[in-house]
Amino acid sequence: MKKNDLPSAAGDVAEQYPDIWEAYAALGKACAEVGPLDARSRRLIKLSLAIGARSEGAVHSHVRRALEEGLSSEELKQVAMLAIPTAGFPAAVAALTWIEDITDPQ
Repeated sequence: MKKNDLPSAAGDVAEQYPDIWEAYAALGKACAEVGPLDARSRRLIKLSLAIGARSEGAVHSHVRRALEEGLSSEELKQVAMLAIPTAGFPAAVAALTWIEDITDPQ
C-alpha cells in the first residue's frame, strides 16, 4: 500500500516517520510471502483478523482493498457472519455494519 492510499491518520504517521513506515511495509510484505496462501485467502484472513480485533478502521481498509482486488461484497459480508460463533453476535453485527459502510454506502 502506498502512503497516499492510507487513511489520513496513518498517512500522517507515514509522512512524519518514513523509516518506520518503510520497515512496517516491509514486515507486511515478508509476512504475506512467507507461506503458500494466495492473495485472495490472505485478504479474507486479514479481514477476519480485523473483525476479531474489533478495529473499524482496519475493517474499512481491508474491505476497500478486497473490493479493488475483485472480491464480492457478499463474500466480505460472509466473513462477518462467520465471526458470530467465535467473536459473538454483537461483534459480528458491528463488523457487518463496518463492511456495509464501504460496500453499501448510503
